[in-house]
Amino acid sequence: MKALLIGGTGTISTAISNLLLEKGWELYLLNRGSINHELPVGAKEITADIHDEALVSKLIDSMSFDVVADFIAFSPTQLERDYRLFKDKTKQFIFISSASIYQKPLSNYLITEGTLLANPYWEYSRNKIACEEYLMKIYREHGFPVTIIRPSHTYSNRSIPLAVQGSLGSWQVAKRMLEGKPVIIHGDGSSLWTMTHSRDFAKGFVGLMGNIHAIGEAVQITSDESLTWNQIYQIIADALGVRLNAVHIASEFLDACSPLDYRGSLIGDKANTVVFDNTKLKRLVPAFTASIRFDQGIKETIHWILEHPEYQIEDPDFDKWCDKVIAAREKAIQSILNA
Repeated sequence: MKALLIGGTGTISTAISNLLLEKGWELYLLNRGSINHELPVGAKEITADIHDEALVSKLIDSMSFDVVADFIAFSPTQLERDYRLFKDKTKQFIFISSASIYQKPLSNYLITEGTLLANPYWEYSRNKIACEEYLMKIYREHGFPVTIIRPSHTYSNRSIPLAVQGSLGSWQVAKRMLEGKPVIIHGDGSSLWTMTHSRDFAKGFVGLMGNIHAIGEAVQITSDESLTWNQIYQIIADALGVRLNAVHIASEFLDACSPLDYRGSLIGDKANTVVFDNTKLKRLVPAFTASIRFDQGIKETIHWILEHPEYQIEDPDFDKWCDKVIAAREKAIQSILNA
């Protein structure tokens, strides 16, 4: 079997690339070649920017694939380009959407692929919805062999998965934990969330590749484990070997006083309880089981990051912002108590 991954070296796609190579697939990765040192051994590289349609068309002119998967498409315009490039060159086209597209706020806590799609808080999610609508249209009208994948919060060794972090990543939160400083948890920390290890995600994804029953379908791939955010932060602190000093602050307040898009990433996503029903995935891929519990996977992640200083990216601006927000909270409490 022959696959082309557009991207192929990200949090999700690296694990997929590795598993495909283990299973003997002939794997091509189309990317700009800027991170060659992270390419899986055995993968063949097509060096190009996918946005350069003329060059990509030339490079793949004599090629065809069993599966093409685009990990970096975020708008219908980009998928229109993919359709032009691959409509006669693949037996299956996989688009990576997002579980953030599901209805906010949810009318039912249990999420299936039939849950309504609506997110007024996050443009990213609305763009993903528009992408799905375009792909299903060309599937219905032209028979383009589409499969849509909806991941939720998927993590690997490269980054500690969190909700409230700065633009430079999550390491600064871990650093605050290691220094005994308070860390911010949105809301009261009791909403449920699902973390999925990239190796578990890869098992479901690869099981859908070349799967005739997945054509024309949208499928979510997540762990079955549900944790509160309080539990998530406690597990991370335990893995770091430190005491958790948590401060709970309303998501709306965090959004109002942050330069970052917490309206989308929190109010439109992580502040909502999510519990996923993966019945459809398990019907299409009977062998699928998400076997890595979060407390197991995060120990591996933290160990890896502590061994790789280049991934310990500090964010002093975010650190100062956390101190200001926490101080404002304490000042508000004291002003009320002393009134």
